[in-house]
Amino acid sequence: MAQSPAHGSDHHDHHAAGHHDPQDLKLLGFWIFLVTDVIMFSTLFATFIVLRGGTDGGPTGAELLEINGIIISTFLLLTSSFTSGVAVLAMHQHKIKQMIIWLVITGLLGAGFLYLEIHEFLHLIGEGATLQTSAFWSSFFVLVGTHGVHVTVGLFWMISIIIQIVRRGLTDDTKGKVTVFSLYWHFLDAVWIFLLSIVYLMEVM
Repeated sequence: MAQSPAHGSDHHDHHAAGHHDPQDLKLLGFWIFLVTDVIMFSTLFATFIVLRGGTDGGPTGAELLEINGIIISTFLLLTSSFTSGVAVLAMHQHKIKQMIIWLVITGLLGAGFLYLEIHEFLHLIGEGATLQTSAFWSSFFVLVGTHGVHVTVGLFWMISIIIQIVRRGLTDDTKGKVTVFSLYWHFLDAVWIFLLSIVYLMEVM
């Protein structure tokens, strides 16, 4: 009879060991997604490097890419990465209002980055550089455009997180989402640094 509590304790420990934290599972899912994204961007970068000389007698990147706009875009995205980190710090300090303000600032900076990217694309198309112009411009638009789509998805994701926090407050679920969003945003920042170096600086210089 004395063994019964111990048996019950063993059963409870076994049950606890078999229980998975939903936040841990979500984080694992995010890392798997990130690995697949790294593979995809690596493929796009490799494709660009192989095709960057294929302008088919058309305009080159050095002729059409404007570095001034790219510097402003880079400043906006790097700053937004910093502000997303500040939002996470505010979250850990349970300063919900400050966290939301920093997330909104992050979103505005991201929107500014997207505006400049769309403006750049329209300028390039106006100068005769399109997906069909050459292998170089095809790989350029696909690579830079894919990053832009990721930023757009990130902005909508962030808006939905802010709405959830306003409605439900700071729960384990919303905390997890803010943390994962910040990691995602830092990842996009890292991808942009590679884009800046390989696509823009190499072409212009």
